[in-house]
Amino acid sequence: MSKASAAPYGEWKSPISSEAVAAETIRLAGIALDGEEIYWIESRPLEGGRNVLVRRGLAGELVDINPAPLNVRSRVHEYGGGALLVADGVLYFSNFADNRLYRQEFGAAAQPITPEAELRYADMILDGRRDRIICVREDHTPTDREAINTLVSLDLAANDGGRVLVSGNDFYAAPRLNLAGTQLAWLTWNHPNMPWNGTELWVAEVATDGSLGEAELVAGGRTESIFQPAWSPGGTLYFVSDRTGWWNLYRWRQGSVEPVTEMEAEFGMPQWVFGMFTFAFESTGKIICTYCRQGAWYLGSLDTRTRQLEPIETPFTLITGLHASPGRAVFLAASPTEPGAVVQLKLDTGEFETLRRSSEMVIDPGYISLPQSIEFPTENGLTAHAFFYPPKNCDYCAPPGELPPLLVGSHGGPTGAARSALDLGTQFWTSRGFAVLDVNYGGSTGYGRAYWERLNGQWGVVDVDDCSNAARYLVEQGLADGDRVVIRGGSAGGYTPLCALTFRDLFKAGASYYGIGDLTVFVGDTHKFESRYLDQLVGPYPERADLYHARSAINFTDQLSCPVIFFQGLEDKVVPPNQAELMVEALQAKGIPVAYLPFEGEQHGFRRAENIKRALDAELYFYARVFGFELADPIEPVPIKNLD
Repeated sequence: MSKASAAPYGEWKSPISSEAVAAETIRLAGIALDGEEIYWIESRPLEGGRNVLVRRGLAGELVDINPAPLNVRSRVHEYGGGALLVADGVLYFSNFADNRLYRQEFGAAAQPITPEAELRYADMILDGRRDRIICVREDHTPTDREAINTLVSLDLAANDGGRVLVSGNDFYAAPRLNLAGTQLAWLTWNHPNMPWNGTELWVAEVATDGSLGEAELVAGGRTESIFQPAWSPGGTLYFVSDRTGWWNLYRWRQGSVEPVTEMEAEFGMPQWVFGMFTFAFESTGKIICTYCRQGAWYLGSLDTRTRQLEPIETPFTLITGLHASPGRAVFLAASPTEPGAVVQLKLDTGEFETLRRSSEMVIDPGYISLPQSIEFPTENGLTAHAFFYPPKNCDYCAPPGELPPLLVGSHGGPTGAARSALDLGTQFWTSRGFAVLDVNYGGSTGYGRAYWERLNGQWGVVDVDDCSNAARYLVEQGLADGDRVVIRGGSAGGYTPLCALTFRDLFKAGASYYGIGDLTVFVGDTHKFESRYLDQLVGPYPERADLYHARSAINFTDQLSCPVIFFQGLEDKVVPPNQAELMVEALQAKGIPVAYLPFEGEQHGFRRAENIKRALDAELYFYARVFGFELADPIEPVPIKNLD
């Protein structure tokens, strides 16, 4: 083995290139089982972020189902999800360009089954007895009010926009029929709640003609979040509730609700998108489920008769999108050393089979930084959580006495979580000599309801304090250079860096990916799903306009004195481009080094390979110029205003 070369942190040459991060990594989602066949959705950066439906046949062959330009993606709630339904060899999916639903038999061309209209669809189920689909519909027909969400039935022979089954509330999700087709369950909630604040689970009898009888409230309310209702093969309704402060499994039978699991663990997650699954029925007597403890996900087998949960050993720390059928479970999984993949588990042998990896790139372990779970003290005598990734590159070592620059990551949501699974984007930095710290600040999920409720009314305070204290903790431990501490994040995770850079003096530079600079603009210029989100995170508007002003970095640029780089999709409907542009203009006028990279055709989150690559390279270039280190590889320069 050759001796490692000495080189300053940040100047290490890495085999994990921006091209590899951008082009060789696909996004996997939307698993569906149909008999022995398995389907899933791949978002491919090299195809402009197009979502392709893939079928795995009985012999293991992989076949693309929808040719370009068809794009399997829903825009309900803007974040989508629940865009695919497969039943008896027939596929139904939402096409992103026109928001219409399509029907496709294997080997044949897709045909639209809904009209051209300002209607969007998601979370579909098949009512085979009545030859119809039941789903969520979001009506964007121009009116003087916000979009209208309902549950509708779509007659597969009618080619119309649907017949409304349930209406009157602001949001609906998860329509689920029992096997007999006689009962329909669904979730609903109203402003200002988000689905993790509180939802209601309802059930109604389904008449022969498809109409619904009087609905019955099963569980939930304004302060109880219900997740993933599902009917067992025997006709019992199961669901996840956080009524104890932890998302646990429950069931409803003979008109009463009883717990199935009672653990300080999360069997649910925030419903940012449709079609999220953490448990599935292998048979009437067995549920395969996944649950989170202290930021790591586990797999288990639950006996529905005894309610005994038996852990299933896996090498994974992230497990989502769980589906099951007799003898097997299929899910999305990842570990600190393996990227996300579609995985099949044979329950009789315990054998895991990887069906599709999100990246085929093989990385020598000498370049992979493994996460270290840390707890650190924060405000009010509390403890918060993070994953720390030290610099790692087997070809290099730093000069004696030098400490690495630290990138502090603030995840989006903010009701979300940092994960410990392998992320080539993180390894891009650590293999170049950066330390990375992914913070699960108060407000993050995976640690119980009380933990994420720390952020209620305190967005821009608790998250900023926790990110600052996490960085300070590492600097005090001698693990990072206090003069080269950067904070970065995207979406809501881009708001936290802007606040931290403005209202704290710890950080020396920052990067905001489609982040929020002015909360008042976000209130009046975002989509329906999140239009009242800030009522919870900050306070009602305009009643607490003072808080919105006090926590908007755009109003206090006089306190901001370190360089920032901004990245923005110009078609973003969640965080409009004016958020970034207002901040850039203010910083430029003040004489602070600032860079801005807008991307045509991108929305909320970058999907095109060329843009993902450009953003990574630009951010690295920006830090090199700001902190004065040399780049190991040539990078296209980024215009930086006021740098000199």
